Amino acid sequence: MVEQDSAQERRKLKLRVMRYGLIVAIVALILAVWGVASRIHSRSELRKSTTENAVLTVVTAKPQLSDAGNELVLPGIVQAYVESPIYARTNGYVKVWYTDIGARVHKGQLLAEIETPEVDRELAQARADLDTAQANFALSKITNDRWQGLLQTQAVSKQDADNRAGDAAAKAAMVESARQNVNRLSELESFKRVLAPFDGVVTARNTDVGYLINAGQSANTELFRVADIHKLRIYAQVPEAYAAATGTGLKAQLHFAERPGKSYEADTVRTSHALDPTARTLQVELQLDNGEAQLFPGSYTEIHFRLPSSTDTLRLPANTILFRSDGLQVAVVQNQGTIKIKKVIQGRDFGKTVEILIGLDPTDAVVINPPDSINDGMHVRIAPPPPKNAADQGAGHAAP
Repeated sequence: MVEQDSAQERRKLKLRVMRYGLIVAIVALILAVWGVASRIHSRSELRKSTTENAVLTVVTAKPQLSDAGNELVLPGIVQAYVESPIYARTNGYVKVWYTDIGARVHKGQLLAEIETPEVDRELAQARADLDTAQANFALSKITNDRWQGLLQTQAVSKQDADNRAGDAAAKAAMVESARQNVNRLSELESFKRVLAPFDGVVTARNTDVGYLINAGQSANTELFRVADIHKLRIYAQVPEAYAAATGTGLKAQLHFAERPGKSYEADTVRTSHALDPTARTLQVELQLDNGEAQLFPGSYTEIHFRLPSSTDTLRLPANTILFRSDGLQVAVVQNQGTIKIKKVIQGRDFGKTVEILIGLDPTDAVVINPPDSINDGMHVRIAPPPPKNAADQGAGHAAP
């Protein structure tokens, strides 16, 4: 009886152990399945995240039609309407000068006098030579007249009469030669009076009393410089991209550093109608009335051209352009989220934006700040636009 009770106890214990072992095995199996499933899920999520992160996220912008009021700003060189250096036409010494820098002069006004003793002596000698030539001619003419009368009576031979006529003609030519020499020296002597060639202002005086003067134009021989500043000429070099829009009559505003806050209206009066082959620029000339002499030749000015508007071209932000060996390009996002590289032709450059003449449609979504590695067929994701009230929220949290 005791042995049967003991066998039953052992059997119950064995069943209890088997039951607990089965429970532990089931729990272990469940934990193993859960661990494997978690790892598979994590790996799937990692793969998915990696795939998503591999897709480039881009920001796009739509092209905008060119609007009115386009402005081109260029540096300008201001020159006098007429400016002339004054050189001496005769040799000598400066006797006296009458005008200094800043003096307003009129056409024909005496600026200085040059003392020319050598020219004076040459002129006196030439006049004496003229008197001698005239006296010789008078005697030769009288002799010729007499011989022509004797020829009528056959008192002299025709050969002798012709000799006397030839001598008279030669003496007449010598008189004319001496007279032209006197005129030449008289004009040369008149150059000792240095005169203003036109109404204007003396902008430079490079001589003084006693200076040795040599005739002609050479280095450091300029006596005066006179400028007509009632009008000013302004020259600018327009880049090739703007040359077609620049023509006669184009309005501009001039800004001068010495006149802050004030602008001056000027008109384009002419262009060179040809591009500089080296700089690829078009030279233009503007004119500005300066009747009150407020502005100075030689000053620097900033020219603001008002270019005509264009509705046939598009504008893009400057940071959308790709500079590649094939030329200028842009990256456009198509409907399937793929990239299409388009070649474009740029027009005018407005700083933050550029004008696109050819190669772009108004509906294209162009990538802003595209990476250099972007190519045709690349898949991208367009970043969502920022919330409209983001700026307001940021302003609301700003510190007072």
